[in-house]
Amino acid sequence: MNARPRERILANLESIYREAYSLASTQEDKERMQQLDASFQREQLILEVLLDIRDAIVSIGDVPPSKSALEKLDALRKLTKLR
Repeated sequence: MNARPRERILANLESIYREAYSLASTQEDKERMQQLDASFQREQLILEVLLDIRDAIVSIGDVPPSKSALEKLDALRKLTKLR
């Protein structure tokens, strides 16, 4: 399965928030605009972390097939300790 590109995923998130922000702006709902701004920043950070994890797991999958599942899990454990 091909993973969607990081840029496309982040652009979709931004598009969703821009639409909601625009609506709140049109309604002059300053409180909602602030909530959306904070939510977007939080969601973007969470999504970037998840994408980093996805990329790390995919790169571990590229390890030569001679490694056992336990060796791959150990490599993943070591990788997560580095970050």
